[in-house]
Amino acid sequence: MKYLIAGLGNIGPEYADTRHNIGFMVLDQFAKEEGVKFVTERHAYYTEVNFKGRTLHLVKPTTYMNLSGKALNYWMQTLKIPVENVLVIVDELALPFGRIQLKPKGGNAGHNGLKNIESMLGTQAYPRIRFGIGDNFPRGRQVDYVLSGFDDDEAPQLPLLIDKSIEMIKGFSTVGIELAMTRLNK
Repeated sequence: MKYLIAGLGNIGPEYADTRHNIGFMVLDQFAKEEGVKFVTERHAYYTEVNFKGRTLHLVKPTTYMNLSGKALNYWMQTLKIPVENVLVIVDELALPFGRIQLKPKGGNAGHNGLKNIESMLGTQAYPRIRFGIGDNFPRGRQVDYVLSGFDDDEAPQLPLLIDKSIEMIKGFSTVGIELAMTRLNK
């Protein structure tokens, strides 16, 4: 079985450890734990992880956040992976920091990366991990907030939250989304 795991983010050092790049951060940690390295391919940094008889194709789109769907669509077509075997890892303003949800589908909640994926795939019915980043910003400052780093009180919690996200990826690919949601969504 093949799975496409897409961690959303923006390329470039100025975005490296920002809230908007949590998808990249999760996949970077997963690749590090598995001893694999990303290589630059078409529309994405790419690597593979073999886990319990499954091949997990990890992609970090190089199209920038607002064109994430272009990369996702390209890799789905190239690898012939159906939408139900795709998992998108995304930052989520509507969830408080520290909360992570695995969902089988959903709206875009104004997230430009998800809007583009929805547009390219023609559906909202694709699995995702919603990584809560909170909404602690003044009115009109959303862009500054998502492109900022995690606060000093949040940073120490990141490794555990990233580990939980990796556990969700593994659960999604082995026991399926419903059972993984039951076990891991708290």
